[in-house]
Formats: sequence, structure tokens, C-alpha cells
Amino acid sequence: MSAKMRIAVAGAGLIGRRHIELISASRDCELAGIADPSPAATSFALAHNVPCYSDHRALLAQVKPDGLVIASPNTLHLPMALDCAEAGVPALIEKPVTETVAAAQRLCTAVKRTGVPMLVGHHRRHNPIIKSARETVAGGKLGQLTAVVGLWLLRKPDDYFEVAWRREAGGGPLLINLIHDIDNLRFVCGEIADVQALTSNKARGFAVEDTAALLLRFANGAIGTVTVSDATPAPWSWELTAGENAVYPRQDQPCYVFAGTDGSLSVPTMELWSYPQDPGWHAPLAREPIALATFDPLVEQLRHFCAVIARREQPLISVEDAMGTLAVVEAVSEAARTGQRISPGQIVEQAA
Repeated sequence: MSAKMRIAVAGAGLIGRRHIELISASRDCELAGIADPSPAATSFALAHNVPCYSDHRALLAQVKPDGLVIASPNTLHLPMALDCAEAGVPALIEKPVTETVAAAQRLCTAVKRTGVPMLVGHHRRHNPIIKSARETVAGGKLGQLTAVVGLWLLRKPDDYFEVAWRREAGGGPLLINLIHDIDNLRFVCGEIADVQALTSNKARGFAVEDTAALLLRFANGAIGTVTVSDATPAPWSWELTAGENAVYPRQDQPCYVFAGTDGSLSVPTMELWSYPQDPGWHAPLAREPIALATFDPLVEQLRHFCAVIARREQPLISVEDAMGTLAVVEAVSEAARTGQRISPGQIVEQAA
């Protein structure tokens, strides 16, 4: 039997502690240490009988883990990942990969130079729902993809906004929440060629948007719309429909629709709609439910990370790939600011 991978975690906040729980429960790896300067993290590490360091560099030098999960604040993703690259330690970097596309390009350069593998934690790519949707579209069951509809509509509680930065530019649903859905759409449908966007802050009057409407053009010619609001009671969002996190009451509703010339697919309800005989709006539609495997995508992500460390698998989402998702989000923000159609490729070129 091969030895367990020794995985350390930088950042013992909510998501960091979830990673620690998964590592502790895994058959493939064990917790090697924690890096976090807070007193609460020191107590947490003591309870788990592992060393705790106030600086991730000390952890890398003294513990020498096989891999590091970077679950720190976004501003620390780049310096921590760069230090991992120099130390030869593979990293699982929570999303977003970095704060900006320019920062992600710096990390891409370091990864290519050192050859140290890094996986970005867009964990929904490991979800069987998203995997099945991707296979359905790529396998041609919908024919030529023509249209995509995405909804992210829910109401955040009032006390969510007691944290000051959530009421300011950059703290709204575009940068905090939309990145997950953009990554899902890229993974299922392919690259997004350009975007247009409108935003509003009328519901709350804060300096940050509470509502947005997006128009997307995919490289394959499909057109997509995404409507986003964190100010409305509604069941149509990944959080409330996918059943991924038990803290959200699950709703039996779709949040995405993928439409093609031969059929349409609702997600995550996973219903395939098509004409069994001659197509046309007078003909009856057939509804085919798609059966799915059931597993925790975070558990699968950890298994995959161990395989990436061992060089048995390539990262499902690399730094460069994750930079593509971040570029779309930056393009959305720029399109909303200027009223212009913006290409994510243009964002990448400007940051180079």
C-alpha cells in the first residue's frame, strides 16, 4: 500500500476548515499542517494534533508537505502559489485563481517555468451534474447548440451586508458569485467570445450592483443570457437547485437551459427534451430524465488533487484555464461600466 499524501492547508476559515475535514476523512491523504496567523487557527490545529504556522513559508520549509491547499483570502492566492512553485509543492488554489487576470498570467509563467502542477478549485466541474451536462452537449444529443439560459436569483439575508466590503464595488454578485456560473457555462459550452452587460443597484442603493443582465456570445456561435440578482426570493440558482450544500434548502427547479437544434436540456433537473418523430411545434415533445451518479464534488476534487500530485492525472482546471473564467468576469464588469461589447481575449491581451 502506498503512503498517504501529506496535505497542508493555508487558511483555516470556513472553506479551509471544510478542506481540513475532507483531508482528515480521506483514505488517500492526511493533514500535515495549517498556516494561518489567527489565534482561532492555532486552537483548531491543536485540536487536530497538527502544527500551525503564522506564515505559509515556514510551513513549506519545515513541514515540506506533498501538497498545499490555498484557502486564504484572494489577495494571498498569488504570493502563496508562487512560493509553492518555487518550493516544488503542488497546490490546490481556491477560486478565483487570483484577484486579476494580470496576476494569473504571472502565475501561469511560474507554473510553466517550474513544471509544478497546480489545480484551481472550481469544484463544480467535479459535480456529476455538470459532467453529465458537458457530455450531453459534447456528445451531440442536442444537435448544434443554439441558445443558453442561466439564472442566479435568490435573496441574501440582510445581515450578510453588515460586512462593509459587501456594500462596496467588487463585493457584489458579479465578482463574488457569478464566477462559478461562468465557469460552469465555459466547461459545458466552450469559450465565451464576447459579452455585454447591464447592472443596477436600485434594490438596495449600495455602491455595488444587486442585479445584472448578461448577453454572451460563445465561440461556437451559440448565444446566451444570464440574469443575476441577490435581492429577490426565488428558487432559480445553482445554490438552491443543485443540492451541493445542505445549508441551502433544495428546490426542484432548473437554473440552466441548454438548447440545440435536436433537443434541450434543463440543469440540474437533468431533463432532455426532444421530438421523437418529425419535429415541429405541433408535435408532442418527449421528456427523458438523465440518471446521475451521486457523490460529493469536493471529495472527488481532493481525490483528483492527490492524483495530480502523484502525476497520474492532469489538472481538470489549470491556472491558465481558470484565468479564462476570470477574464470573462472582468469582461462582464468592463462591459457593464462602458456599455460596450467586450472580449475576454481582449482582457487577457491588455493584461499581458
